[in-house]
Formats: sequence, structure tokens, C-alpha cells
Amino acid sequence: MRYFEDFRVGDVHELGGHRFSAAEIHAFAHQYDPQPRHVGGAGEPPVASGWHVAAVFMRLYVATVVLDSAAEVSPGVEQLRWLRPVRAGDLLVGRVTVLGVAPALARPDRGVVRQRGDLADDSGRPVMRLVFDGLMRRRVPVAAPDMLGR
Repeated sequence: MRYFEDFRVGDVHELGGHRFSAAEIHAFAHQYDPQPRHVGGAGEPPVASGWHVAAVFMRLYVATVVLDSAAEVSPGVEQLRWLRPVRAGDLLVGRVTVLGVAPALARPDRGVVRQRGDLADDSGRPVMRLVFDGLMRRRVPVAAPDMLGR
């Protein structure tokens, strides 16, 4: 189990990969993002929705980092960029790099881990990038100061 104290700036977590199939691109698009470009049409193969790509990143991240850590929630995503289209047959490989660590201001028993997530195709070309914060429990909780600042 990794706690807040175990995350250091510069740490890299390799997330593994995922190969997109036409069937899953089509199914996700029909259920969540039924734009013509995603469901396919006019004889062109569908392009995966960016939200599908982000969901795949999240699945890889949860399996590799979250389930082996004292993760709580994410207070948000600061950046999310889709850099290349993803098509059936594409293999995307993920990684997370720790950009910063800081005590949580409102929760002294927690810390915030700022991370950059990347997905790249099997040629190493970037496909998606996001910067997000994760709230992690501390191994040994730090007591909050009382109202008198002690």
C-alpha cells in the first residue's frame, strides 16, 4: 500500500496498455458520444471519442496506481488534451508522472499528489495528456492545529 509519503516528484508509474477495437469504439460512441465521427458513417471507420480514451486511461490508472494506494478522490483535472485520433487497432500505452506533492490544506490527514497522465500510441506519439490531483491518505495522520493555532 502506497501512502502520500511514498509519492515523490519525478516518480513514474507505467500503466500498461490497451488496444482499441472497432466494436468497443462503436459501442462507447453509441452509448455516450454518438457523434457521426465516432459511430462511423459515410464509409469512414469510426474514431474513438476522447471521453472513451480518457475512460481507458482511468481504467489503467486505477488498476496500476489507485488500487495499490491510499487514494481518496480527485479534486479535479486541470488540463485534458486529446492530441491524436484513436482508431480501431491502435494500442495505447499509459504512464503517470508525479509533478508535485503537498499537504492538503483542509485535511491534515491527507496530501495532494499532482500528476501528469500520458497515453501514447505504440510508436511513442502522444495521444492524450492530462494533469490532475489525487488526494491520498497519510501513513501517519498529522493532527490539525486547534483554534488557538497550537
